[in-house]
Amino acid sequence: MREELGAGGVAATVVDDAVLVLSELLSNSCRHGRPLGQREIGEGDVRAAWSVDDQGALTVEVTDGGGPTRPVPATPSVTARGGRGLNIIDSLAQRWGVRDGGSGEVTVWVVIDGGHRRDDFATRVTGPLTALDPLTAPGLDFLDAYGDGYGEQDGYGEGYGPLG
Repeated sequence: MREELGAGGVAATVVDDAVLVLSELLSNSCRHGRPLGQREIGEGDVRAAWSVDDQGALTVEVTDGGGPTRPVPATPSVTARGGRGLNIIDSLAQRWGVRDGGSGEVTVWVVIDGGHRRDDFATRVTGPLTALDPLTAPGLDFLDAYGDGYGEQDGYGEGYGPLG
């Protein structure tokens, strides 16, 4: 993808975003979707495609056999190890959506163009900081909020450290 789009004159920042979007879509498809075709279990296929229109907008899409739920952005907890992919996609994309096809196929498509929205990316992904945010909550520092296993005190005290 990177080589093809770069050779086609797509801006490097758009290519970077497209690679990330494709990775997220494929991960979601493998985790939540069924393979294309009639197989219910085992190995199967998903389909990835991308194209650039006459105005230079890039569309990336991934098609699978559908899943038990529709793709929607989640609201994961601060400590959750997943659930942020569609929020990242929403932040990078001009627009995105879900299209149903024949035989239960589901396609998630994303449009990215040179006017994408990087300036306020962090705010759009995380939202504004609030008093409940672990980065501003009293008694927590960044590493405590993200599970380093240690408290605020210096050194290892009772209840601190990896064996705590």
